[in-house]
Amino acid sequence: MVDTPPPEPPADEVHVTTEEQLRAVSSLVRHRILGVLRDGPATISQVASQLNLLKGSSSYHMRLLERAGLIRVVSTRKVRGVTERYYAHAARQIVLPAPTQTDVLMRHAVADLEAAAPNTPRYVRLQHARVSAERFDDFAARLAALLDELGDSTQPQEAAATLAVAFFRPQDPRPSAPTDSTIEASAPGDEPR
Repeated sequence: MVDTPPPEPPADEVHVTTEEQLRAVSSLVRHRILGVLRDGPATISQVASQLNLLKGSSSYHMRLLERAGLIRVVSTRKVRGVTERYYAHAARQIVLPAPTQTDVLMRHAVADLEAAAPNTPRYVRLQHARVSAERFDDFAARLAALLDELGDSTQPQEAAATLAVAFFRPQDPRPSAPTDSTIEASAPGDEPR
């Protein structure tokens, strides 16, 4: 029997702005708890069972996520005199500050990929390219639209899948091209050192 009224729908976004929130999303265990809750509300015991955690550890991490405003209690029920709390995401999307914490997403994605069974379907690719600023912006917008399309087509009865994207400009390893002043400073016939 449910003791609480039906939950309010989750907010569209929660913006990570505090140190407490940053610590909460930086933990791989808490990232995986958020992953379990993507499939629907769950109790501390259910999360512990799915992630092979001790119940006390699951409780600790879920309390931190709740205090950070990233998850919330959506219903409760009495079971043998004990109140069970069902937790769910506080928002549909967690927005991290850029660029300081966005690497957290990639660290978690790589850890999840490494932990996945070797025979699970996967597509992994690293692509280097040289593109103009305009083409970079256009491609980033197309990637965002593709990710939105994938997120909008969620089918709860199907197996989970994760897509991690990092499209960025790395530090250019090529030496800087000489400037006009450098060229003018060389005498004719001198070899560059």
